[in-house]
Amino acid sequence: MRRDSIYYQIFKRFPGLFFELIDHPPQEAQNYRFESVEVKETAFRIDGVFLPPVGATSKIVFFVEVQFQKDEALYHRFFTESMMYLNRNRSEYDDWFCVNTARLRK
Repeated sequence: MRRDSIYYQIFKRFPGLFFELIDHPPQEAQNYRFESVEVKETAFRIDGVFLPPVGATSKIVFFVEVQFQKDEALYHRFFTESMMYLNRNRSEYDDWFCVNTARLRK
């Protein structure tokens, strides 16, 4: 796994420094374990994406998630899917919106 070895070594040896940087008591580091982790991607499917017209001045993309049943992990999954899409298409859009149909029902 690729990691920034200088910072990894510093935080591994002196974890309290990180907590000082974020203005938390350095003693909090005692309750944490610092590791470098790899996140493998799984397949995600977005219910719908409205892409702006070719040549549009304002390039806004709309992500749509259709819900017919309660899903406790909805927002975690929906934002993960959307952010992965945007990460892969970085320069194509000016703005984005995520729309969940469960919020549209009355």
